[in-house]
Amino acid sequence: MGKERLISSYLLVAIFVLGMACFSQLGMCQLAGRGRGFARTSGTRFVTDGNRPLFLNGFNAYWLMQFASNPSERMKVTSTLQQASRYGMNVARTWAFSDGGSTPLQISPGSYNEDMFKGLDFVLSEARKYGVYVILSFVNNYNDYGGKNQYVQWGRQHGGQNLNSDDDFYSNSMVKDYYKNHIKAVVTRINTITGVAYKDDPTIFAWELMNEPRCQSDLSGKILQVWIKEMAGHVKTLDRNHLVEIGLEGFYGETMPERKGFNPGYQVGTDFIANNQIPEIDFATIHLYPDQWVSGSSEEAQMTFVDRWVQSHIQDSNSVLRKPIVIAEFGKSSRSSGYTVEKRDAYFGMLYNAIYTSAKNGGACNGGIFWQLMTQGMDNMKDGYEVVLAESPTTAGVIGQQSRKLSTLT
Repeated sequence: MGKERLISSYLLVAIFVLGMACFSQLGMCQLAGRGRGFARTSGTRFVTDGNRPLFLNGFNAYWLMQFASNPSERMKVTSTLQQASRYGMNVARTWAFSDGGSTPLQISPGSYNEDMFKGLDFVLSEARKYGVYVILSFVNNYNDYGGKNQYVQWGRQHGGQNLNSDDDFYSNSMVKDYYKNHIKAVVTRINTITGVAYKDDPTIFAWELMNEPRCQSDLSGKILQVWIKEMAGHVKTLDRNHLVEIGLEGFYGETMPERKGFNPGYQVGTDFIANNQIPEIDFATIHLYPDQWVSGSSEEAQMTFVDRWVQSHIQDSNSVLRKPIVIAEFGKSSRSSGYTVEKRDAYFGMLYNAIYTSAKNGGACNGGIFWQLMTQGMDNMKDGYEVVLAESPTTAGVIGQQSRKLSTLT
């Protein structure tokens, strides 16, 4: 390493350490540490102990259970939660699934890897320690970590089912039973560290039915509508303490066809309005990746799309759904053409401002969860969207400022 690069690295570390100290002195941990009761909804707001408003500023880290299952890697989980808390982050979204494959949670239908489950126990125990709520997702739409494809394969291999499409996941009764059994295994799990059943643990903010459900075989949205209603109801029969959300990206469908113009040029078989109007769904989510969805557009055009996407969903959550909404995934990839940290900071700042403005004015948007937070020493896991706080002091500052602003509203 050259002398100039060495000095630059020392400066980055010094800025990060100083920033963390300053944030702590300014009460940046308040948002993370307040209120450990179960999260609830009251109209378009989240509330907790004593009906106090609860606003979310957090991160995605899908890898937490996987790393926590290996005792030699657990410090990365602890470090990530500790750093997040110091910057006022109060919620993490992560996977409660790994179906089949080389590092499974669910080895085969109903058969579980106890070491992996103990990893999830550790995640919840550490999150509780650092005042961070957790959103747990039950399954993936995509093949990563198994997903609906693995369930369909199990239906063929173990159940002798004649299945032709991954979308049979939503309609085949045997496959649906596999999924329901997984929900029950997670929801009723007793944490081996805390002794608390997941369904009784206020550290869990919400259950998520699926990461980004899509049904390309039925763009009308009817198949997914039936599935969401059935599965949300199933969760509620097992657990009345926790909130339930779908995991939607936010694509509009036939319920409000005039809104389909806000979609990024295609549909995925979901209907933001109808899906979230299901009574068992407690709050709405959207995801947002302009560098993927409107790739090739100018930075200005992408930001115009972002503003329209966010504001239309906030408006509909306010006036149509009358439920809270969270921007549950957003990010900017360093692998995209023209990327700079400054552009990422501006993008985060734009979304944080929309969230804060809505929250301050009593609107439905109650928080944002960026994709994704990592700690140092995870280079092999980087996907371009990662934020490593120690290496990105300006982005860390933008995140911390949002935590501070939201904390003034509670």
